[in-house]
Amino acid sequence: MLTGKQKRHLRALGHKLKPLVQIGKKEIEPALIAELNVSLDHHELIKVKLLESCMLDKHEASAALAEACEADIAQILGKTFLLYRAAKTPVIILPKAA
Repeated sequence: MLTGKQKRHLRALGHKLKPLVQIGKKEIEPALIAELNVSLDHHELIKVKLLESCMLDKHEASAALAEACEADIAQILGKTFLLYRAAKTPVIILPKAA
């Protein structure tokens, strides 16, 4: 679970990112989860975008993907959200929890 300070730090880092994964009419399927896991292993912080053809709610989609990938939701804004999962050798250094 991320603290507010840690989420704020990740939001600042994620601002300049472009969406790596887009969810469309096929919605969430095992291939998408596998792609997200590979992306999280490589990048730690990724931006996911829901396309207009996706029938899922942004909160449902982000929660389902975070649970499937064992990641944390750093931000939900509009039709995009940030997912974070620390790598085995973390590149992103989070502020310490109080």
